[in-house]
Amino acid sequence: MLTRKQNELLMFINKRLNDDGVSPSFDEMKEALRLKSKSGIHRLITGLEERGFLRRLPHRARALQVLKLPETAAMPAANVTPLLAEARRAGFAESREGFVPQIVRGERVPLAGAIQAANEAQALSLPLYGRIAAGTPIEALRDNSTTVDVPVSLLGSGAHYCLEVQGDSMVEAGIQNGDIAIIRSADSAESGDIVVALIDDTEATLKRLRKKGASIALEPANAAYETRIFGPDRVKIQGRLAGLYRRYN
Repeated sequence: MLTRKQNELLMFINKRLNDDGVSPSFDEMKEALRLKSKSGIHRLITGLEERGFLRRLPHRARALQVLKLPETAAMPAANVTPLLAEARRAGFAESREGFVPQIVRGERVPLAGAIQAANEAQALSLPLYGRIAAGTPIEALRDNSTTVDVPVSLLGSGAHYCLEVQGDSMVEAGIQNGDIAIIRSADSAESGDIVVALIDDTEATLKRLRKKGASIALEPANAAYETRIFGPDRVKIQGRLAGLYRRYN
């Protein structure tokens, strides 16, 4: 369920906790994973938290707790990975349990669940729930049997899923019929966000959200379509647009 970098970071944190009893600093994590900025470490830690592998302890600096490890974590000590070799060069001893971290290589190796490490650029396999069409709530579309590999660089924190756009109501926002919309799961949004909105628990639509007093307006990006206005109790936000994926055949 983890990307290659998430797995590397989790193993590095676990080793430091076992060896020293304290979490590594963000600078140490950044250097160990050969990342250019600490923002990448923040994203990886958030992803590990959301997947239940790690948690931050409140009101304490450098306080991380490893909640669990992947089932594929253990491997023979003779198979020294680049990260472990780097840790040894830095003077970090192996853990008391003789644990050696496993680094998931860059080739397309499937992992448990829908998420996998796709290549060195890092991609996540997100569920493609189908077309966003009138009369179909997102819950009815949920089917993890179809996935789309999406570069991690297109994603922020939080859970994501994909929908295939049907129709031309958002073309002036650059969203074309047949595009794959990358949606970050959310139950709230700011005015101006493009959202997946569920109307009256029956109709799902991708539109720009506008808040007009106590009312909610769902605004198309095509002059041929009209803005629809609803009471707040009729609309549920099911996600915010995070990006687009377009195929050219």
